[in-house]
Formats: sequence, structure tokens, C-alpha cells
Amino acid sequence: MKGIIGAICGDIIGSTREFKPIKTKEFNLFEKRSRFTDDTIMTLAIAKWLCDDKTSKEVLIKNLKYFGNKYPRAGYGARFNNWFAQESCEPYGSWANGSAMRVSPCAWVANSFEEAHDLAYTSAIVTHNHPEGVKGALATSDAIYLAKIGASKDEIKNHVEVRYEYDLSRSLDHIRPWYNFDVSCAGSVPEAIICFLEADSFEDTIRNAISLGGDSDTQAAIAGSIASAYWEVPKNISYKSIHRLDYFLLNVLIGFEEKFM
Repeated sequence: MKGIIGAICGDIIGSTREFKPIKTKEFNLFEKRSRFTDDTIMTLAIAKWLCDDKTSKEVLIKNLKYFGNKYPRAGYGARFNNWFAQESCEPYGSWANGSAMRVSPCAWVANSFEEAHDLAYTSAIVTHNHPEGVKGALATSDAIYLAKIGASKDEIKNHVEVRYEYDLSRSLDHIRPWYNFDVSCAGSVPEAIICFLEADSFEDTIRNAISLGGDSDTQAAIAGSIASAYWEVPKNISYKSIHRLDYFLLNVLIGFEEKFM
């Protein structure tokens, strides 16, 4: 299985390690407490927007606010939490990684690189209109789209490094000892991409992301969203993740899959 399921699996697997960081790849993928968080909810909010009307920024904002208010305690950042609870629809200049964690549906819907770029840009700027917030979403979407159309890891790495000036030459062994919780796009998206570049499978990507000991659910959601365009997500992982969605979110996922996949 490929598609936005990669972000969902990464989020759910990483959910138990967000505030209990580890620095090893040896851990149980799923625990009793494994659950979906804001990463899954906002990914599916973007998916619903694309199903409803991908040309309308108003529909996008409506869906982000609706999903946020439907699941108000899912672990959002304080500023986003305030945004979806208020009547104002103005963006708030965020540079955080929420723009990157939710962007994957844009790359799967797009029929061209340019369309993926435009959709990813729109998905970010309604909240994360800081240059770094936009950049994180675009870099992630580009990587997903390139992986989807069969680009090699070297091609993906070179594109992201040249276009977005992210340093992807560092190794996880170099990053892991000093890396801490970081919700910024600048401090988490490059690392998530490296987790994919160093991996040999979807599962290995997720283990890499969580082993950094940072914002594990979001890091794994971003890395997993790229990995699931490059590799198939194993059935046992996708099944255990889908099984943890509620009826509403499951139906959004199914609707997106039926329309676009």
C-alpha cells in the first residue's frame, strides 16, 4: 500500500515516543497507547479539502478548522489551537513543522510537479505563512512527488539541497547524539528527509525517525510520507494503523483513496 497512509503510520507509531524520546532503533512499533494525533487529523483535513474543492482556499480553511474543533485535544501547537478556535481566518506566521506533517495528500493528488508545488504552497500559507513554514511543506511535497514518479534517492536529495538549501549530507549517527525536540521546519524537516534517505525500507525509515529522540510523531509522519511514495507500506503496519482510526477519519481516508488513488 502506498499513499498518505505513510504519514498516518508514522504518526501513530511515533505517538508513544513524543514525550518519551529514545535514541535507539530497537523498539516495539505498536503499543497499547499508540494512537493518532494532530498529524493524522490534519493530513486527513487536507485530504478532505482536496476531495471537496482543491481550488478553494476557503474550503481548505473550513476543513482545517472543522477537523481541529472536532478533535480539540489531539496535540496541536498552541498557536494553531488558538487559530482554529477563533473566527479569524488570517494566517499567523508559523514556522513550525505542522505545514510539512500534513502536506502529503497534495503530492498524491497532483498530476504534475507544478501542481504539487501549488497545492502544497496553498496548504501551508493559510496558517504557516512564515518562509520557513512554507519551505518545509514544499520540500516535503517535492520529495514525495519525486519518489512517487520513480526518482532515485540521489535525485531527491540533490533536488531538495539545491532548491531549498537543506543540508542532507549529515548522517543520522552524527545527528542522533545531540538532537532534541524541535518543532521548527528548519530543525526537523531536513532530519526527517535524511531518515528516509538512509533507510532501506518503510519500516526502517520510521525507526530512523523515532530513534532521533525528537518530535517523534511528526518526524515519523514526515519521513513516512516520503517513504510510502518510494516503498510499499507493509500490510501489518498499515492494518494496525488503520485499525486505530475512528469511523469519521477512516471514511475520509477511504474517500480520498477511492477518488485519487
